[in-house]
Amino acid sequence: MSQAPQAQGRGAEAGHPRLGEAALAGLPAQVGRPVYVRAATRIGVVHFGPGAFHRAHQAAYFDDLLAIDPDWAICAVSLHNPGVRDALQPQDGLYTLALLEETVRLRVVGAIREVLCAPQQRKAVMARLVDPQVRLVTLTITEKGYCLSGDGLDAAHPDIARDLVSPEQPISAIGWLVAGLRERRARRLSPYTVLSCDNLADNGGRLRRAVLDYARRIDRGLAAWIESEVSFPRSMVDSITPATDDALRTRVASALGVADAWPVQREPYSQWVVEDDFRHGRPPLERVGVVFSGEIAGYDRAKLRLLNGPHSALAYLGSLLGLDTVARAMRDPALAGFVERLMREDIVPTLALPAGFDAQAYVDAILSRFRNPAIRHLLSQIAWDGSQKIPVRLLGTIADALAAGHDIDRLCLPVAGWLHFVARQARSGEALVDPLQAPLLEAGRRATGDAAHDVETFLRLQPVFGALAGDARFVEALRGAYATLAPGDAAAVALALAAAQGPQP
Repeated sequence: MSQAPQAQGRGAEAGHPRLGEAALAGLPAQVGRPVYVRAATRIGVVHFGPGAFHRAHQAAYFDDLLAIDPDWAICAVSLHNPGVRDALQPQDGLYTLALLEETVRLRVVGAIREVLCAPQQRKAVMARLVDPQVRLVTLTITEKGYCLSGDGLDAAHPDIARDLVSPEQPISAIGWLVAGLRERRARRLSPYTVLSCDNLADNGGRLRRAVLDYARRIDRGLAAWIESEVSFPRSMVDSITPATDDALRTRVASALGVADAWPVQREPYSQWVVEDDFRHGRPPLERVGVVFSGEIAGYDRAKLRLLNGPHSALAYLGSLLGLDTVARAMRDPALAGFVERLMREDIVPTLALPAGFDAQAYVDAILSRFRNPAIRHLLSQIAWDGSQKIPVRLLGTIADALAAGHDIDRLCLPVAGWLHFVARQARSGEALVDPLQAPLLEAGRRATGDAAHDVETFLRLQPVFGALAGDARFVEALRGAYATLAPGDAAAVALALAAAQGPQP
């Protein structure tokens, strides 16, 4: 999630002084800022991967928490690139968070008290990992940063292979976690809790298995200690966080009167759900809006199916309509109405929801987020990797609906939209960003427009459709949806969406 900032200091070159502790008192009154004494806080969290999402999401929660409890300031550690450190260190760790809505709100976040780059500051990183004050290590390193293969550790990954040879000089996140725990065990210190904040199914469970696998390869006694003493809570995080650009830097410099080398931005909505499994004390994040729950899988499923599934529906049907962003797609009454009905009437009834979860209120919040004109979320980007997304975002819901005896005609329409989207890309020679690009484009080139022929061709993609390809009810419904959308142009899609609305309940 971390990237090197571009055009660092451009605001300063234009005559603005740099954001920093000394500048806080002079910021305009409407700009939020820490309401606690930063010097009185203590670092209790080490975070690996302080990219835009962490700084826009978890760090903002900790910023709120520090006004209540000073023990949870953050040491932010980049595993590879010094860009975050080089941008934030001259700013005393401060940066601006822009909340994107009709009127953009700005706040300066002060939760990060220390910024390190692991390859260049090994001793300082290890000193933090063995600091008794540190009771939590968090991560946002994207799925590839965990060096996984299937459900376990990829021991052949170059970083893991190298760390297994020199575990005292780690370069991977797994290597650093185990190195810190090994040193704490040697010093008879309580271990820290390890909390993954990446969008990864069963993130805590998978991280725990990877850490134990790695530890067993270097020290079975250490692995046994980690297995009995260290907790790896699961979590779910959610907030749309567009990348930082020079337009944001310019906006921030103009509003604050100081230059910020790396501000971040996100939508106002933010959700963080954490499994309450902490062995040696935990931050009281429930006091600032974090939900502690033992039903993380239920929250994950709700997000996957009620947020990500409709996102894909908007991406494929909206693209066929000639629309470019989520907000623009939601301004199409037929498409917006279809998506809302899909959520409320087709997806919600399939979900086993956590206790107290208000599904209809969650749908309301998602629809409001989709309509946010300040977020330019491109449908073309959401359409990437359909072969990986469609099974978990839509086909799982379809399978559950079939098992419950529910109608699946509306659910099949966005799946058929994906097939028409692939066929369109194949006919036009345009790029298709997907791990199964070659077989998908071949199926798209073979499409004739005949629903029975085309659907049968696509259903041969076993990694996508699995057992559903042999379910006659699904095949019939998908053929019908495909025929309804044919030939996949805007006029046909508009007619199909109008027909899919049906009588209002």
